[in-house]
Amino acid sequence: MPSPLSRVLLLAAAAALAACSNSDSDNARPPANEKPDFVKGTILKTAYDGTTDDLLTAGLGKSGLQAALPAFADPANPTVAEIRRQAIYNNYRALVDMTTNGGYGTLYGPNVDSTGAVTPSEGKIAGEETIAYADDGTGKLNVTLMVQIPSTFNPNSACIVTAASSGSRGVYGAMATAGEWGLKKGCAVAYTDKGSGNGGHDQNANTAYGLQGQRGNAGTLGIQSIFTAAGTDAERAAFNTAFPNRWAYKHAHSQQNPEKDWGLNTIQAVRFALYVINEKYGPLDNGTRQATINRDNTLVIASSVSNGAGAAIAALEQDTDGYIDGLAVAEPQVQLNAPSGVTIKRGANTVAANSKVLYDYFTIANMLQPCAAMASSLASSPLLSTNILAPNATNRCASLAAAGIITGTTLEERANSALNLLHASGWEADSDLFHASHYALATLSVTYTYATAYSRSGVRDNLCGYSFGGAPTAGVPAALSANAAAQLFGTGNGVPPTSGINILNNNSVGGTALDAISVSPSTTVADYNFDGANCLRTLFTGTAANAVATRAGIDQVKRTGNLRGKPAVIVHGRSDTLIPVNQTSRPYYALNKLADSGSQLSYYEVTNAQHFDGFLGLAGYDNRLVPLHRYFIQAMDIVYNKLKNGTAIPASQVVRTTPRGGAAGAAPAITAANVPPIAALPAAADQITFASGTLTIPE
Repeated sequence: MPSPLSRVLLLAAAAALAACSNSDSDNARPPANEKPDFVKGTILKTAYDGTTDDLLTAGLGKSGLQAALPAFADPANPTVAEIRRQAIYNNYRALVDMTTNGGYGTLYGPNVDSTGAVTPSEGKIAGEETIAYADDGTGKLNVTLMVQIPSTFNPNSACIVTAASSGSRGVYGAMATAGEWGLKKGCAVAYTDKGSGNGGHDQNANTAYGLQGQRGNAGTLGIQSIFTAAGTDAERAAFNTAFPNRWAYKHAHSQQNPEKDWGLNTIQAVRFALYVINEKYGPLDNGTRQATINRDNTLVIASSVSNGAGAAIAALEQDTDGYIDGLAVAEPQVQLNAPSGVTIKRGANTVAANSKVLYDYFTIANMLQPCAAMASSLASSPLLSTNILAPNATNRCASLAAAGIITGTTLEERANSALNLLHASGWEADSDLFHASHYALATLSVTYTYATAYSRSGVRDNLCGYSFGGAPTAGVPAALSANAAAQLFGTGNGVPPTSGINILNNNSVGGTALDAISVSPSTTVADYNFDGANCLRTLFTGTAANAVATRAGIDQVKRTGNLRGKPAVIVHGRSDTLIPVNQTSRPYYALNKLADSGSQLSYYEVTNAQHFDGFLGLAGYDNRLVPLHRYFIQAMDIVYNKLKNGTAIPASQVVRTTPRGGAAGAAPAITAANVPPIAALPAAADQITFASGTLTIPE
């Protein structure tokens, strides 16, 4: 494959061949630009002028993204443009810290250009947006693909950045991260929702959502819906009688285990992008566009964060056809078998556990976090007093002790036992203060979603007694309001609780209840549904059929570590409580060094950084942590400069940051001194090394 530095010459040669088609043989002509066979249904294209509306900010600009969302003309019937604007607005705010003191508008944001310079611009970007489904013709997959081509795109120096959604978000879910970087650089951006996007199916009303987020009758939408749960009308009616006002969600209930295809979906996004680019720029030959822009003359960087980062890694591992040239990702949700014979050390100390798969460590967290949060050493944890119900957490400690999972007779002893078990399971002490907020806002939603996904359970299975629906009254969940349902594609994150849809415990004593306040049948107390949490854990440790199915689903998503010798960078926050470094980036780095003989992977571990930059506006996060997004941008620059100019990739290292400090909720403005750059030549004391089977991370 030609080097990136020679691609401009290749593209010029291809154009010359097309221009001289009268004298060339048919074999010398570029191939016709053919739509990929996985693209099904309608392809929708919209041009944005960069003033009234745009690719990056939906016309809101840097200031509008930071302000209140403009009102809808008719909240119960939003237009496609309004839904898109709402989706971009909410996804931006979920992925980065939108506070000025936290760095928005100074270190990152639409007005900060590709060189890092702060400009007076609102950062709107003109161009074209094309969206379609990838599917097998059944409508059961309907993976959303989207390509944005900025007006600054140069077909003579073509580049593509992948932007698979983080979490279970819709197709705009990586707009603030990989999308922003790529558009500013003049690259086309190839998005995908990974087949786990924001597709909800209201079982009672039988409504679903179309390609652009418009709500409609599921039967009328047919195979054009993002997701419609499997089953007949009779089965749905019977389910509604027994379990009224429930919702099915795509990632949880599609019965496809979409994670197994995240790499494929990302490659499909690149192939769709090449098709769309050639439809715009390819020369005409007898009325047919020619495919002159291709994998050999286009620079492609696989990128994104979290689940999207895991998809980028999977794509590069699976890229047998050579579409991808490099990788730059942050906080990847990546799963692997523990690399044989490898020891991981932080300083002189061997880490307690590593390489646990996501479902293993999430079910551990789901069991232990509410109890551990009650330890007196964690009394200053963010959101502890407002989001953790102390009596219920105390009851969870008692239930864990009664089951023999933790030890102790007092609350303090039990909470410390739970916290010590989290440490023994691979969480760094750097995460201690963030267990409470993660349990309140994320842990159960991820645990239950992946339980159903891996086991391929449907909505009617009510796995472990859980379901999704409105807040119950007298044991009956409420129906979602018309406005909330109509706007769900724009407001939802793909994983309840979201937009008024909650996680419910169907088995609560006295009838269906919100999980957090439900009463477990086995303990007869409100203990954060110990029975449900124990059931979810047993799906990993047990021998029943659904446990076997769950582990089989997990095996389908494990990665090999072979990045095909391509330039690659991973950045991860040491304080990551959701996707701990000991289970993901650290062991993956070691596995890559063993599996990839030509490894060019560098790993940068950032102190005082964690998973959710969107949390940095919360009191207690603001003064303790720095934005990892700052380092995602640098990772993208590093890989781009390597591919474009041959600039060396800095060695693996710990990047030492300084929190802003100050009072919780009133941290001073961030400065460059808080977030020093990744060092071109790291000091010996900061270098991450791998030798003789030992990965050493400096203290």
